[in-house]
Amino acid sequence: MPAVLPDTPAVEAAIIEFTNAYRGRQKLGALKPNPNLTKAARAYAAFLAKSGKFSHTADGREAGDRISSAGYTWCQIGENLAMHLDSRGFESRTLAEKSVEGWINSPPHRANLVAPAVTEIGVGVVRAPDKDPKYISVQLFARPQSLQIEFQISNTTREPVSYSLGGEEHEIKPRYSVTHSSCNPGEIVFESFGGGLWPKTLSMRYEARDGLVYKLEPNADGGVQVAVTPLERVR
Repeated sequence: MPAVLPDTPAVEAAIIEFTNAYRGRQKLGALKPNPNLTKAARAYAAFLAKSGKFSHTADGREAGDRISSAGYTWCQIGENLAMHLDSRGFESRTLAEKSVEGWINSPPHRANLVAPAVTEIGVGVVRAPDKDPKYISVQLFARPQSLQIEFQISNTTREPVSYSLGGEEHEIKPRYSVTHSSCNPGEIVFESFGGGLWPKTLSMRYEARDGLVYKLEPNADGGVQVAVTPLERVR
């Protein structure tokens, strides 16, 4: 009985379908197919299939280099790879399902699947030379540079203020302003103010948004308050 051979464009479409279904179950937005990401994914899948190599740097480049070469300007990316071989072959949706299930069950690959900031996807599936049906799948995730946000934190108090952004700790000195440009900023958490051994604890959280200033001001109780105002930009 001859092996079943899948329709690779149908496999690619099903991988996107299953990926978006999984993201939906995690309360995350669906990803939109992008032709430049698809171009990069198919080209790398073809390289892996032809070369017999299998890694994220098999061509001597990183995923970001390949994506840029395909004409996509990005600020965040991710890449998943899969290889499947079966003498019986594969139905199109079965091959797609195997790829996505494998990524879901691998923590580093799952992290790409559920990255909250990515908005676009590209998938390439190519048959590799072998006596049995063997397929390489490349899945690319990205957020375009155009969606990078910019905001400012300004400290008008007389004390340093500590805050965290995207899991990184920062401190802003008195009378200073800091401008952040970020692809995936997350939440700004103001944590403490005042110098010395006994800083005072803060508990103020704000979602970082494009075009805003988070202005730290002294309040009447000797503490700190935050005023959120539009960021003035030079056009």
